[in-house]
Amino acid sequence: MLRATHKTGLVFFPAFDWAIDPTHPEREERLLYTQDQVFEEGLLDIDGIVELKSDLVTIKDIQRVHFCVPDPWAVITESHLISAGGAKTIGMAVLDGTIERGFALVRPPGHHANRVVHGARGFCNINIEAIMIEYLRRAYGIDRVAIVDTDCHHGDGTQDIYWHDPDTLFISIHQDGRTLYPGSGFLNEFGGPNACGTTINLPLPPETCDEGFLYAIEKVVLPILDEFKPQLIINSAGQDNHYSDPITNMSFSARGYAQLTSLLKADIAVLEGGYAIEGALPYVNAGIIMAMAGLDYSHLREPDYNPDRLRQDADVTRTIEKTCNYALEIWRKRSSIIHTVRQKSGCAERQRQIFYDTDNILETQQEQIRICDDCAGALRIDSVSDRGVRILGVQVPRKACQACIDQARHWYEDADRNVYRHIFLQDRVKDQYLERKI
Repeated sequence: MLRATHKTGLVFFPAFDWAIDPTHPEREERLLYTQDQVFEEGLLDIDGIVELKSDLVTIKDIQRVHFCVPDPWAVITESHLISAGGAKTIGMAVLDGTIERGFALVRPPGHHANRVVHGARGFCNINIEAIMIEYLRRAYGIDRVAIVDTDCHHGDGTQDIYWHDPDTLFISIHQDGRTLYPGSGFLNEFGGPNACGTTINLPLPPETCDEGFLYAIEKVVLPILDEFKPQLIINSAGQDNHYSDPITNMSFSARGYAQLTSLLKADIAVLEGGYAIEGALPYVNAGIIMAMAGLDYSHLREPDYNPDRLRQDADVTRTIEKTCNYALEIWRKRSSIIHTVRQKSGCAERQRQIFYDTDNILETQQEQIRICDDCAGALRIDSVSDRGVRILGVQVPRKACQACIDQARHWYEDADRNVYRHIFLQDRVKDQYLERKI
């Protein structure tokens, strides 16, 4: 009987009762075909591969990460609680030691959900990886975490949530934002003033093949992970880099995904995008499961796979090498970048407009972060949507110093109640979420 080298847990949640519309690419068939493939390959009959049942996340779990406007129930359904709960279940099983690795095959996805949530964008309402990570930090005392996002679309929501966190390394490998939603994820996006260099973006050109993805993993991702030394590695496992995906332009194969998974050695994988429902997802997911479990995947092959049609152009190869070299240079120079930024005193600011393409909402945000050598810095977000709702979200970060606790409290208590519809305080030191009442 086959035995997995690494005991691997799986959670399936197709979310039958959640869909943007019945013909939308983000629908339950994404996982139903995968479940059929898993049964057909007999993966659940292999000793050491087990299926777990999803737990639910709580409203408190969501408020540890997000400022939901006006509250979490206005922007989620029960399916979102179960989807995030599937990731949490895998994370708990890994840290309890009942499995070595795990894959949450769940939907709705989450990596486009920012810290502030007025609605859905990129099919995402809440960030299921971040909710899992912050729960695990609180419950198990985990500190340093790395997230490697291999979805074809830049993981802009996860980047936003961890932009100021020096203890979270976020690496996104994606199709160049000049050619694909959400239009971000460029090399010059490398983290806020208290966390410079812990955000790394690798925008790859369209038609990147297995060769290019695996080059980026081996030459950039693995050396940075080795130096960062995370306690947990999370893979946001989007599968829309596949050559048959209908909404992207890459040329990755199922076996390439399996090789990437073997190299990355992630503790936890969480499904994100991927919309070739019959031609890619069943094979890619089976490959990821086999690679996580340490099984032979050399026979894995899509019915229409033709390597001669998927050869990488020389110009694409040169662009990938140049991108990888620049990303490594940013990582190596991060100390000098931080020194330059911190010569400024007080608070740093950034202003942004964020479009919620799924719900057709436009948000305008003004953010302030206290530049701090001792912690991630007190964070203040003034956010207003074109629906007319203006909120103030203030965060006391995890491991905050006293000066940042005092600054955050000052912003929260002195905010003008006549200006803001809602004034929130997310206090990660006390694990509290407060709203100031009139």
